Order: sequence, then structure tokens, then C-alpha cells
Amino acid sequence: SLSGDPFRTNAAQTAAPSNICLQPETQGPETKNHYRRHNLSGTLLVPWRLFNEHGGSFSVSCNEKATMQNLNDRLAAYLDKVRSLESANASLEVKIREWYQNQTPAVRDYSKYQPIIDDLRKKIGVAVGENTVLLLQIDNARLAGEDFKQKFETELAARMSVEADISGLRRVLDDLTMTRSDLEMQVEGLKEELVFMKKNHEEELAAMRSSMTNSSVNVEVDAKPQEDLTQVIDEIRSQYEGITERNRREMEFDELNKVIGSGTENLQTSRSEINDLKRTLQALEIELQSQLSLGTLGETESRYALQLRKLQCLVDGLEEELSQMKCDIVRQSDEYQMLLDIKTRLEMEIAEYRRLLDGEDVTSAVCCSCGLIFLRGLCSWLGEVPGGEVGVWVVQASEGVQTELQAGDIIIRVAASFLLT
Repeated sequence: SLSGDPFRTNAAQTAAPSNICLQPETQGPETKNHYRRHNLSGTLLVPWRLFNEHGGSFSVSCNEKATMQNLNDRLAAYLDKVRSLESANASLEVKIREWYQNQTPAVRDYSKYQPIIDDLRKKIGVAVGENTVLLLQIDNARLAGEDFKQKFETELAARMSVEADISGLRRVLDDLTMTRSDLEMQVEGLKEELVFMKKNHEEELAAMRSSMTNSSVNVEVDAKPQEDLTQVIDEIRSQYEGITERNRREMEFDELNKVIGSGTENLQTSRSEINDLKRTLQALEIELQSQLSLGTLGETESRYALQLRKLQCLVDGLEEELSQMKCDIVRQSDEYQMLLDIKTRLEMEIAEYRRLLDGEDVTSAVCCSCGLIFLRGLCSWLGEVPGGEVGVWVVQASEGVQTELQAGDIIIRVAASFLLT
């Protein structure tokens, strides 16, 4: 707050040229190698003479009383201004401290938690990997369950179709069994009739043979009435036609039995072929489902690999943000330390200013950032003296004691509006 000096424009007017050497007007034995600092009270400024390098000189005179009055007034105004600036500076310091306490985030040291964070990150990575494996296993189990469900539904449909075929074949078998039973009964009846007809035929033949034998041996006079041969032939024809019909029926029955046997063999062959085709169909369906499962597994793996890459990118981004935050924290810490050092130096300078303003003896002080030189007590604007042995400014008090100021002798960074121009 003290750097904005509205009176520093006087420095350009009062700065001594670099080719001018300032020497005292008179040098006596009492002032040689003897330098003192005087307070303003009771001290009067007398004219001094400035000598340049070529021996030329010029005098500067002033009214002592007017000068002292002017200096006293300007010093009082300056002190009042310094006090007001100090109070304003103190209030600003309080406000700045409160603002920093309210706004500046507390910097905490998380280094002791870093192993725990690393351990937790490793556990999280392991858990994510296990979770991915479990998800893959769940998907595989779900796909296997769907495959088994489809197989079960296929087998159930095949079983229902086979049961329907078996029911139909059972009905056909029952019909064939009934037909076979009827045919067997007919065959038995035909066989009995055949036996009976054979028996009757043999009896008739025996009777005819016996009659023919008797007729050939016994010759009777009385002739029996002649039988009707046409009727006999018709009876024999009818008997043989019946035998022929029975033989035809037997042949038809045998052929029907052969057809039933061949149909049963064809049915068994068809059943075995159907079973083979069903097994082939099931094998093809299983292979198709396995191929679909492999394709779904590849898609699942690629999807989870993509999700894993996204999560890895997210983790990398978070790590970069964490590194940036750490760098920002370190930078803010450095800035805070630098501001704290600046504040400490400013407080030291303010304390030094207060000590100088309270009237303590002024020794020598050097300000590295500024080359302005002030002499408290003499209140003479000495201007901007370069570093090094460029020149000496001499101020002669009223008692005749001369005071020399060299470069870097006394440096005070305050406003100097009350100094002589």
C-alpha cells in the first residue's frame, strides 16, 4: 500500500547527474572522517555548495525559518498519512486473512493414505475382473440353459409326434389283430369243413367202391332202378367247387398273412429309419445351437472387452485428473508459501518503518528492490543514488556539523512528499 507514492515524481527533478560529485562546502578537522545523523528538531539547514568534476561550483540558499516551518507541516501531514495508511493496511490484512481462511481450501497431506488407496485400487481391479468372469459365466450358463430348453422343447415335440405315431400304429395294429382273428376263425372253420368234406368224400368213395365190388361179384337177376348220373355229377361238381373255394380262401389267407408280415417288417424298418432321422436331426440341432452359442459368446466377449476398454479410459482420465489436482495442490502450496514469505518480509519492513518513525536512532538499511535514499531527521530529498561510489551528498547542519550520505547508506520505501525539491 506504500508503493504508490504520489511524490516520487520529485526524484527526477532532484536526482543528481552522474558526472557531478557532491562535496562539503567546508571541511574542518572536526568533521573529517566523522559522520553523524541529526533529528529534525533543533536542526537548521545551511547553504551548501555543489562541485562538479571540472571544478565549477554553485550555491543553494533557502530561508531557514520558512524552510523549517514548511518541513514541520509537511512532516506532520506525512506522519498522519502514514498512520492512516497503516490502519488501512491493517484492516486490509485482516480482510485478506479472513478471505484466505474462508476461500483457500485446506491442503491436506494424503500421502499416508496412498498405500491404502493403492491397495483399494488393486482390490477394485481384482473385483472388476472377477465380476467380469462371473458375468461371462452367467451369460454362458444362461445360453446353456436356453440351449437345453430348446433341446427339451425339441425332444418334447419329437416325443409327442412319436407318441401320436405310436397311437396311430396301435390303432392299426388293433385293426389288424381283429382282422387276423377273424381270418383265423374263418380258417379254422374252413379247415373243419374241409376235414368234414374229406371224410364224407372218403365215405362216399368207400360206399361206391363197395357197391361196385358187390355189383361185380353178385349178379342178381332183379335189376335195381337206374340212378340219375346227372344229379350225381352235379353233386360231385358242387362238392369240388366248395373244395376249390376253400382252397382259394386258404390261399388268400396265406397271402394276407404274408402281406401282414411284410407290412410289419416295413413298419419296423420305417420306425428304425424314423429314429435314425430323428437322431440325425437332434445332432444337427445340437451342432447348430453350439455354433450359435459360440457366436453369442464371441459377441459377449467383444462387448465386455469394449466395456473394459471404456472403464480403463475412464480410470486413466481419473488418474490424470488426480495427477493434475496434485500438481495444482503443490503449485497452490508453493504460491501460498511464497505469499507467506512476502507477507513476512512486508511485516518486517512495516515493523522497521514503525521503529524508524517512532524516533529511534537510524543506522543504515538497504532495500534491494529500490535505489531511493532518505535521511530521517535531515528531511532532505537526496534523490536516486546509483549503487557504487558514484557520488557523495553532503548536508551541513546549523551547528556546522557536516553529514555525508553514500550510495546505499539509508533506504526507506515510504512517500517523501515533505522533502525538499
